[in-house]
Amino acid sequence: MRILAFAGSTREGSFNKKLIRGAAQLAEESGHTVTVADLRDYALPLYDGDLEEMEGVPANALKIKQLIHEHDAVLISSPEYNASVSGVLKNTIDWTSRPGGDDDPGKVWFEKPVGLLSASPGGLGGIRALNHLRAILQNLTAFIIPSQFALAKAHEAFADDGTLKDDAARKAVEGVLNQLARTAHGLRN
Repeated sequence: MRILAFAGSTREGSFNKKLIRGAAQLAEESGHTVTVADLRDYALPLYDGDLEEMEGVPANALKIKQLIHEHDAVLISSPEYNASVSGVLKNTIDWTSRPGGDDDPGKVWFEKPVGLLSASPGGLGGIRALNHLRAILQNLTAFIIPSQFALAKAHEAFADDGTLKDDAARKAVEGVLNQLARTAHGLRN
Protein backbone atom coordinates (compact mmCIF):
# COMPACT_ATOMS: atom_id res chain seq x y z
CA MET A 1 0.00 0.00 0.00
CA ARG A 2 1.13 3.55 -0.78
CA ILE A 3 0.49 5.99 2.05
CA LEU A 4 0.79 9.76 1.94
CA ALA A 5 1.64 10.99 5.45
CA PHE A 6 1.80 14.55 6.69
CA ALA A 7 1.44 16.63 9.82
CA GLY A 8 -0.86 19.64 10.03
CA SER A 9 2.00 21.79 11.27
CA THR A 10 4.83 23.67 9.61
CA ARG A 11 6.88 24.10 12.80
CA GLU A 12 10.21 22.31 12.53
CA GLY A 13 10.10 20.86 16.07
CA SER A 14 6.44 19.86 15.83
CA PHE A 15 5.41 16.84 17.89
CA ASN A 16 3.03 15.93 15.07
CA LYS A 17 5.89 15.88 12.58
CA LYS A 18 7.75 13.55 14.95
CA LEU A 19 4.68 11.34 15.26
CA ILE A 20 4.11 11.19 11.50
CA ARG A 21 7.76 10.30 10.86
CA GLY A 22 7.56 7.56 13.51
CA ALA A 23 4.33 6.25 12.02
CA ALA A 24 5.89 6.28 8.55
CA GLN A 25 8.80 4.22 9.82
CA LEU A 26 6.41 1.69 11.38
CA ALA A 27 4.42 1.50 8.13
CA GLU A 28 7.57 0.93 6.10
CA GLU A 29 8.65 -1.82 8.50
CA SER A 30 5.30 -3.48 7.69
CA GLY A 31 6.08 -3.36 3.97
CA HIS A 32 4.14 -0.26 2.94
CA THR A 33 5.52 2.56 0.81
CA VAL A 34 5.22 5.92 2.54
CA THR A 35 5.67 9.43 1.21
CA VAL A 36 6.12 11.93 4.03
CA ALA A 37 5.17 15.41 2.90
CA ASP A 38 5.93 18.59 4.82
CA LEU A 39 3.26 21.26 4.41
CA ARG A 40 6.03 23.86 4.78
CA ASP A 41 7.18 22.76 1.32
CA TYR A 42 3.70 23.47 -0.09
CA ALA A 43 3.02 26.99 1.15
CA LEU A 44 -0.45 28.22 0.22
CA PRO A 45 -2.21 31.56 0.47
CA LEU A 46 -5.27 31.68 2.70
CA TYR A 47 -8.23 30.35 0.77
CA ASP A 48 -10.00 33.22 -0.98
CA GLY A 49 -12.70 32.67 -3.60
CA ASP A 50 -11.76 35.90 -5.38
CA LEU A 51 -8.14 34.79 -5.63
CA GLU A 52 -9.26 31.40 -6.93
CA GLU A 53 -11.44 33.08 -9.55
CA MET A 54 -8.61 35.37 -10.69
CA GLU A 55 -5.68 32.95 -10.56
CA GLY A 56 -7.12 29.46 -10.21
CA VAL A 57 -6.02 26.85 -7.69
CA PRO A 58 -2.40 27.49 -6.60
CA ALA A 59 0.30 25.22 -7.99
CA ASN A 60 1.18 23.88 -4.53
CA ALA A 61 -2.44 22.87 -3.91
CA LEU A 62 -2.43 21.02 -7.23
CA LYS A 63 0.80 19.26 -6.19
CA ILE A 64 -0.75 18.13 -2.91
CA LYS A 65 -3.90 17.00 -4.73
CA GLN A 66 -1.73 14.96 -7.08
CA LEU A 67 0.03 13.34 -4.12
CA ILE A 68 -3.32 12.45 -2.53
CA HIS A 69 -4.53 11.08 -5.86
CA GLU A 70 -1.41 8.92 -6.35
CA HIS A 71 -1.60 7.25 -2.94
CA ASP A 72 -3.92 4.52 -1.69
CA ALA A 73 -4.42 6.17 1.68
CA VAL A 74 -3.59 9.29 3.67
CA LEU A 75 -2.31 9.49 7.25
CA ILE A 76 -2.59 12.86 8.98
CA SER A 77 -1.22 13.91 12.35
CA SER A 78 -3.03 17.03 13.52
CA PRO A 79 -1.93 19.49 16.15
CA GLU A 80 -4.62 20.95 18.36
CA TYR A 81 -4.95 24.72 18.26
CA ASN A 82 -7.61 26.12 20.57
CA ALA A 83 -9.45 22.78 20.65
CA SER A 84 -9.52 22.48 16.84
CA VAL A 85 -7.31 21.85 13.81
CA SER A 86 -4.48 24.16 12.83
CA GLY A 87 -5.09 26.90 10.30
CA VAL A 88 -2.47 25.48 7.93
CA LEU A 89 -4.18 22.08 7.91
CA LYS A 90 -7.66 23.51 7.38
CA ASN A 91 -6.35 25.78 4.61
CA THR A 92 -4.64 22.83 2.90
CA ILE A 93 -7.86 20.83 3.01
CA ASP A 94 -9.85 23.82 1.73
CA TRP A 95 -7.56 24.33 -1.28
CA THR A 96 -7.31 20.62 -2.12
CA SER A 97 -11.09 20.32 -2.09
CA ARG A 98 -11.39 22.86 -4.91
CA PRO A 99 -11.85 21.77 -8.55
CA GLY A 100 -8.67 22.09 -10.53
CA GLY A 101 -5.96 20.12 -12.22
CA ASP A 102 -6.17 17.61 -15.01
CA ASP A 103 -6.90 14.50 -12.96
CA ASP A 104 -10.13 15.23 -11.10
CA PRO A 105 -13.04 17.62 -10.72
CA GLY A 106 -12.19 18.52 -7.13
CA LYS A 107 -13.09 15.18 -5.59
CA VAL A 108 -9.62 14.00 -4.59
CA TRP A 109 -10.89 13.22 -1.08
CA PHE A 110 -13.85 11.15 -2.35
CA GLU A 111 -13.74 7.76 -0.55
CA LYS A 112 -10.01 8.23 0.17
CA PRO A 113 -9.08 6.12 3.21
CA VAL A 114 -7.69 8.41 5.91
CA GLY A 115 -6.12 7.61 9.27
CA LEU A 116 -5.90 10.22 12.02
CA LEU A 117 -3.24 10.82 14.64
CA SER A 118 -2.54 13.71 16.96
CA ALA A 119 0.15 14.71 19.42
CA SER A 120 -0.01 17.35 22.12
CA PRO A 121 1.86 18.16 25.30
CA GLY A 122 -1.55 18.29 27.01
CA GLY A 123 -3.32 15.45 28.74
CA LEU A 124 -5.85 14.83 25.96
CA GLY A 125 -3.28 14.46 23.19
CA GLY A 126 -5.20 16.55 20.68
CA ILE A 127 -8.38 14.44 20.61
CA ARG A 128 -10.59 17.52 20.24
CA ALA A 129 -8.80 18.45 17.02
CA LEU A 130 -9.32 14.93 15.68
CA ASN A 131 -13.06 15.23 16.19
CA HIS A 132 -13.11 18.42 14.11
CA LEU A 133 -10.79 16.98 11.47
CA ARG A 134 -12.97 13.87 11.18
CA ALA A 135 -16.06 16.06 10.58
CA ILE A 136 -14.28 18.19 7.95
CA LEU A 137 -13.00 15.19 5.99
CA GLN A 138 -16.26 13.27 6.26
CA ASN A 139 -18.01 16.26 4.71
CA LEU A 140 -15.63 15.83 1.75
CA THR A 141 -16.68 12.14 1.63
CA ALA A 142 -13.28 10.82 2.67
CA PHE A 143 -13.43 7.41 4.33
CA ILE A 144 -12.09 8.04 7.84
CA ILE A 145 -11.17 4.82 9.59
CA PRO A 146 -12.70 4.38 13.06
CA SER A 147 -9.37 3.88 14.85
CA GLN A 148 -7.38 6.97 15.73
CA PHE A 149 -4.64 7.82 18.21
CA ALA A 150 -4.01 10.94 20.29
CA LEU A 151 -0.59 11.07 21.95
CA ALA A 152 -0.77 12.89 25.27
CA LYS A 153 2.30 14.43 26.94
CA ALA A 154 4.08 14.40 23.60
CA HIS A 155 6.97 16.44 25.00
CA GLU A 156 7.92 13.33 27.02
CA ALA A 157 6.98 10.66 24.44
CA PHE A 158 9.91 10.54 22.02
CA ALA A 159 13.40 9.08 22.39
CA ASP A 160 16.40 11.00 21.07
CA ASP A 161 16.17 9.11 17.76
CA GLY A 162 12.54 10.23 17.29
CA THR A 163 10.93 6.89 18.05
CA LEU A 164 8.11 6.53 20.54
CA LYS A 165 9.36 5.48 23.98
CA ASP A 166 6.15 3.77 25.04
CA ASP A 167 5.22 0.33 23.65
CA ALA A 168 1.49 1.02 24.13
CA ALA A 169 1.74 4.19 22.03
CA ARG A 170 3.65 2.34 19.32
CA LYS A 171 1.02 -0.42 19.31
CA ALA A 172 -1.76 2.17 19.07
CA VAL A 173 -0.10 3.73 16.01
CA GLU A 174 0.37 0.27 14.50
CA GLY A 175 -3.33 -0.40 15.11
CA VAL A 176 -4.27 2.72 13.14
CA LEU A 177 -1.88 1.72 10.35
CA ASN A 178 -3.22 -1.84 10.20
CA GLN A 179 -6.82 -0.66 9.99
CA LEU A 180 -5.87 1.92 7.35
CA ALA A 181 -4.17 -0.78 5.27
CA ARG A 182 -7.11 -3.18 5.56
CA THR A 183 -9.55 -0.43 4.62
CA ALA A 184 -7.53 0.74 1.63
CA HIS A 185 -7.15 -2.86 0.43
CA GLY A 186 -10.86 -3.49 0.84
CA LEU A 187 -11.84 -0.35 -1.06
CA ARG A 188 -9.40 -1.15 -3.90
CA ASN A 189 -10.86 -4.60 -4.49
